[in-house]
Amino acid sequence: MVLSSELQNETAAILQKLKANKVALPPENVLKRQVLERIIVDKLQRHLAKTSGITVTNENLQSAVADIAQRNNMNTDDFKKQLLSQKMNYEDFEENIRHEIVINQLRAREIGGQIKVTDSEVEHALETQGEITLDKSQYHLGHILIAIPGSASATVIQAAKRKADGVVATLRTKADFTKTAIEMSDDAQALQGGDLGWRTLAQMPTIFVDVAAKMVAGDISEPIRSPSGFHIIKLLDFKGLSKAQSHILTKTKVRHILIKTNELVDDNEARKRLLALKMRITEGDDFAALARAHSDDKGSALKGGSLDWVVPGALVPDFEKAMNNLKVNEISQPIQTQFGWHLIQVLDRSQQDNSTDYKKNQVRDAIRERKIEEETELWLRRLRDEAYVEIFTNRL
Repeated sequence: MVLSSELQNETAAILQKLKANKVALPPENVLKRQVLERIIVDKLQRHLAKTSGITVTNENLQSAVADIAQRNNMNTDDFKKQLLSQKMNYEDFEENIRHEIVINQLRAREIGGQIKVTDSEVEHALETQGEITLDKSQYHLGHILIAIPGSASATVIQAAKRKADGVVATLRTKADFTKTAIEMSDDAQALQGGDLGWRTLAQMPTIFVDVAAKMVAGDISEPIRSPSGFHIIKLLDFKGLSKAQSHILTKTKVRHILIKTNELVDDNEARKRLLALKMRITEGDDFAALARAHSDDKGSALKGGSLDWVVPGALVPDFEKAMNNLKVNEISQPIQTQFGWHLIQVLDRSQQDNSTDYKKNQVRDAIRERKIEEETELWLRRLRDEAYVEIFTNRL
């Protein structure tokens, strides 16, 4: 159920944002229709998440808020004060974050888990689109979707095509793209004026790539057909950047001794034990022998504390940061991570040109992102088309 008050409040909030961004405003009834559609799709996703048993624990919520605060170079308390100083309700902010997490989990289950990228797809993309993948030029795109139902008749498709052609003609007479997107687009970004943000060619939906690559800033495309409908893109801006260079991978051969904390061993005791072990190693005792005798990481202890060769990102950040600051054969001070306290020694480092694997991973990620974006668009359209919705109003 969508309450009239909910529609009014959401419309007012969108209007405030549009005015703040100096966007030409569409007619009120058009804006309300778009807002109502967004609310309906949002509620459909919430309902599906609820019936699927998807929930967010308070721990996950607080962790997400802490991550947002960290990205803004603040701790959680300072971030909360910042929101309050901007007259934002902190409880509403948390509820919005909780909702975003639920929706992301739902989409990951419904869509992400179904997306597969095969080695043959990666190889084919490298052969046919290698230059696109390596090209780091960025394209700022605007987007309008004239949607068609999944089982649309030829008559419906032709009507949608005529509508898309009319939109293109209007835009090419210098009509405001943002206002037109708000009024006409069936895409999820309609209320953001169709703004898709900055993307490289590798990050765009496949059907946009060939078209966007030939556009200059200000160009409006012809309608582009997809299973979702007819897409119209505008190149808002362009940044020509250099292609990716070789990728050098630094591998580190490392070993450690771990002391876990528990009811009997607190942080001070763990640090004290490791400092004593470090002193013994300095005086000539064998690191590997001490690791086998004292380390709580039983897997590596059997190998004298060895974690063998590791690549960036393989270890937790605090451990990796301390490891990267060590010279070869140097032993760290006691370092705390989520697993306990560590004594770390770097045994060797090597560098290798990892460009081939790096390019393959870039291509794989780009293909996956494209597939997820395209399937999300289709999934949302199916979700809306299959839902029975009654709107009891004489006027939006």
